[in-house]
Amino acid sequence: MTDPQRIKGVLAPVCTPFKADYSADHQRFVAQCKWMLGQGSGLAVFGTNSEANSLSTNERIALLDSLLQAGVDPARMMPGTGCCAFTDTVRLTEHAVKAGCAGVLMLPPFYYKDVPEEGLFRHFSEVIERVGDARLQIYLYHIPPVAVVPITTKLVERLLKRYPKAIAGMKDSSGDWNNTKLFLDAFAKQGFDVFVGSESFLLANMRNHGAGCISATANVNPAAIDKLYREWQNADADAQQAQLDVIRKTTGQYVMIPALKAVIAHYANDPEWATVRPPLMPLTAAQAQTTVDSLLKLGFDMPGLAKAGAVTV
Repeated sequence: MTDPQRIKGVLAPVCTPFKADYSADHQRFVAQCKWMLGQGSGLAVFGTNSEANSLSTNERIALLDSLLQAGVDPARMMPGTGCCAFTDTVRLTEHAVKAGCAGVLMLPPFYYKDVPEEGLFRHFSEVIERVGDARLQIYLYHIPPVAVVPITTKLVERLLKRYPKAIAGMKDSSGDWNNTKLFLDAFAKQGFDVFVGSESFLLANMRNHGAGCISATANVNPAAIDKLYREWQNADADAQQAQLDVIRKTTGQYVMIPALKAVIAHYANDPEWATVRPPLMPLTAAQAQTTVDSLLKLGFDMPGLAKAGAVTV
């Protein structure tokens, strides 16, 4: 059996649309994913900005199946499958692998804090052994501001030694470039793919043998982020990076998840897109207007979104 082809580039932790009763809106979800694919972005569905931990295991499976049934290429998907219970992680991961997804993005079990490295090693080992599929490609998800439980270089070293085929890379959402560089220097030459969690570090990541980025703002600005990924060696790469930083700062001036949904709601002319699941709250009308006005002043657009997101409800 040949080794699985690795996914690289720009991926979006796709925002999950909800109806007024907070049920997942499969039609809007599929339309949004297809729009992003058309803009050059891959799909890290069920990531942090997908409100994944507000979704049940069954809901994630059903949404993934909707994408597959709509003809979305699983080779451009990296679903988030990490849960606190390794049995849930196994179930989601098995489903993604059998569907042909390029990889899975896996949080550590995040409820218990100060767990030892051995406990995390056993958790990931149990998942890998129970899935038992040579196609499995795990991207470890380091997001200490949210999970608190970290992915360390020692843990990665142990996992790579034991499971060199299954441990494909990581997403570093620490927000600390020095931490990302630490992993790049330690493992990139071994074929361990490092994605940054913000396009603000994309150019630096590519210049240091990184694999791309998995970024919240790829939900709204995918084409420009993908352009820098493809043109990072061009003379204007620093200028492209600076422009991406402006858009990210503008979009993220309030809480990111409801802000992204407010932006999508405006450009798709679809107010229901602004719905978030409790305990999150949508932006206030004033906050949403401030965000949109700021983007309009920058000449920002989401071309083709209204047509792609057109739904009948």
